[in-house]
Parts: sequence; C-alpha cells; structure tokens
Amino acid sequence: MRGRAELVQELKTLRKGRGLLGRLEERVGPVLRSACEVTDEDGLATVRQKVAGRLSELAEHLPEDLRLAALAAFAICAEARQPLYQDRVKWAAMRVDRDPRTVRRRVDEAIELLAELATGASAAPAASPADRWHSTSLTVAMVLDQPQPEILEQRRIVADQDGLRSLDLAVSLPAGRQDLTVTVLYGGTLVDRGMEASDRWGYGLELPRPLARGESWEVAALFRLPSAAALRPYMVCVPRHLCDSFDLRVRFGLEHPREVRTLEGAFQRDVSDPAYSGGRHAVDSAGEVHLRFRGLTPGLAYGARWDDEP
Repeated sequence: MRGRAELVQELKTLRKGRGLLGRLEERVGPVLRSACEVTDEDGLATVRQKVAGRLSELAEHLPEDLRLAALAAFAICAEARQPLYQDRVKWAAMRVDRDPRTVRRRVDEAIELLAELATGASAAPAASPADRWHSTSLTVAMVLDQPQPEILEQRRIVADQDGLRSLDLAVSLPAGRQDLTVTVLYGGTLVDRGMEASDRWGYGLELPRPLARGESWEVAALFRLPSAAALRPYMVCVPRHLCDSFDLRVRFGLEHPREVRTLEGAFQRDVSDPAYSGGRHAVDSAGEVHLRFRGLTPGLAYGARWDDEP
C-alpha cells in the first residue's frame, strides 16, 4: 500500500461537501480504496459502507475529541450529516464546547492519525495461503543487567488456514542485523529474510510440518546483543497479525532507570516522542517491571519506555 501522505490528501478530499454522502466515485482515491478493501465490482452503496466501517473502526483508537471530529467531518455520525463540511464542524464545535477553528485543527490531526494507523496496520506483506496465522500469546523477557543483553521471546500461534508452513516476523534495532545473534530454541528453523528497512530485520521460522486450520504451535527464540548501546530505551511489540495477549518482563537490575512508562495502543511515532507520556509504572526491588496487554491491535505499539539515565 502506498504511503501515508497520499492517504492524508485523499481523506481531506473525502471530507469536503457532503463527505461520505457525496459523489464517492470522485472522492475515494486509490489508497483509500486499498485501505478499505474496496474492489472494482463494489457498487456505491458497498463502497460507502466499507469506507464508513473502516474509518469508524480506526477512529475507535483515537482520543474521544479526535474521534468525534473525524466522524463528524466525514458525515459518518448520523447527527452530523449536514450538507456542508463547515456545518459539520460547527456541530462538532458545539458538542466539545470549542470554537470551529479548534475543531478544524482537530480534524486535521485526526486525519493524520487515521492515515498513520491505516498504513501502519497494513504495513505487513499481504497474507498468502502459506502465511495466515495469529498469536494467542506472546511472552518476552528482556535482561539488561549483564554485558550482553538478552531477549527471550516465546510465542503460541494458531493457523487461520490449512497448510501454514512458516511465520514471517521482524525485529527493529538501531544498528539493524549487525552483531545480533539469534538462536531458535524450539518450534522451527530460522530463515534470514534480509533488511526490510534501515533498522528493521525480517526473519522467518519454517515449521517442521504444515499446520491445519485451527491448530496451535509454540516457538521460542533467544536474541543476544553485543551491548546495551545496541538498544533503544524502549521495548515494544507492534504486531503484524492479531495478538490476543502480550506479557513483557524487563530486568534492569539495581541500576534501573528513574522512570518507566507504559505504551498501550500507541501510534508508532509516539514510541520515541518525549511528548507522549503514557502511564507510569513502578520498578520493583529486583529492578524489574512486568506488564500485561490484552487484545493487541495490529499496527499499534505496546510495551515500555524508560529514561536513558539511571
């Protein structure tokens, strides 16, 4: 799927006039069609339904004020189906007790975040008959109080289609694949898929036999890094596939950071943004934190971020 910038422009076009109640054949561009799985065979009613459904689904992950602004801007909200965009802005302004200029800025912010979420959730390669699965549990233990940090990852997956033969995964590090040692402990054979981006290494696990639809499987891998400098001050999971639960433990040791913040359903750009606060989490007397997340959304970030200085 093409980039976020193109989708932002298409969403700004869609909000004009009557929004989703207008002439969609002129307003739903190719990137938005892809994000909403619109096909050439779909009639206008189906296109309207798909676009409204997808935007509503994504808007659920926005703060309440931005969600309201977005639903009003596109005329998705039944109470805000005025014929003009400026009238829908005025309606939203009254609902949130703000002036229309503030609401227009919030609509722009909502569009940026909707586009980021849509493209982030679609960043993984399209599923194929040999690559359809989801995680029922992901457990990660990160140990930082030793010369070479280690990360133990254990995962239980379920095949969503007959004939599942491999799992496509990825890990992001400042230095990429360089000096990263990976050992598969059980469940499959490691396959190096090369660098997907400047800081993201793609790898696969070839399963010892094909899985049937609904069959579960467990895999585990150990990642060893040359030093703590090879890590960023956070540990997050951004699932490509659905993930029911994520259990994260980070052991800092006695020289632990002053503050640890949780990231739950954050946009990817928020992970390293100092302005994004997140929830504060205490470090226990052993220098550890333990976090649990449920119902992870593909494309969003879950985990912990901490200060560089102890």
